[in-house]
Amino acid sequence: MTIRSIAAASMMIGMGFSPLASSDAQTDTDAQPAPVIEPCAAPIYQEFDFWVGTWDVTDVNGTLQGRNVITKEERGCVVLERWTSAAGGTGQSYNYADPATGLWRQVWVSAAANIDYVGGRTAAGGIRLEGEITYRNGTTSAFRGEWVPREDGTVLQTFQQFNPENRNWDEWFTGIYTRVEDDTDS
Repeated sequence: MTIRSIAAASMMIGMGFSPLASSDAQTDTDAQPAPVIEPCAAPIYQEFDFWVGTWDVTDVNGTLQGRNVITKEERGCVVLERWTSAAGGTGQSYNYADPATGLWRQVWVSAAANIDYVGGRTAAGGIRLEGEITYRNGTTSAFRGEWVPREDGTVLQTFQQFNPENRNWDEWFTGIYTRVEDDTDS
């Protein structure tokens, strides 16, 4: 085998493809298939599972702000967010536990801004992330978000942006997630 073919085989295995059996391979029909090893089965990858589902999101006054569909993808390695606001705006985020740091990272992209932040599990069982928001005009600011599961099954989401003028964290958005019972309509 050449170095090039070894590299190609390694890349295909990493993408989930199984190598074909060579003519030298055992052909015993009684052989058991190798167990599938889930790459993201460790407990850290389940820390954000409370957010998975289809949700109506309201502000603290109960006004509908939009719908958020949160799914687990890539064999449990990614929590994917697909947001649609009540006015029709959209955005998406990729959320994943970084195995090198043990921290969660979210990368949000919408027509209005990008957010890139990292963090982890809180004592309340939620996820808190801190980083930076970049608006389309190039303006940046420190930004943080927190998702907290509540006893009634809702999730409280808070976003804050740092205000350098008064050196305070200003409320950017506070939302209450209520699970949509019939996910088939979303």
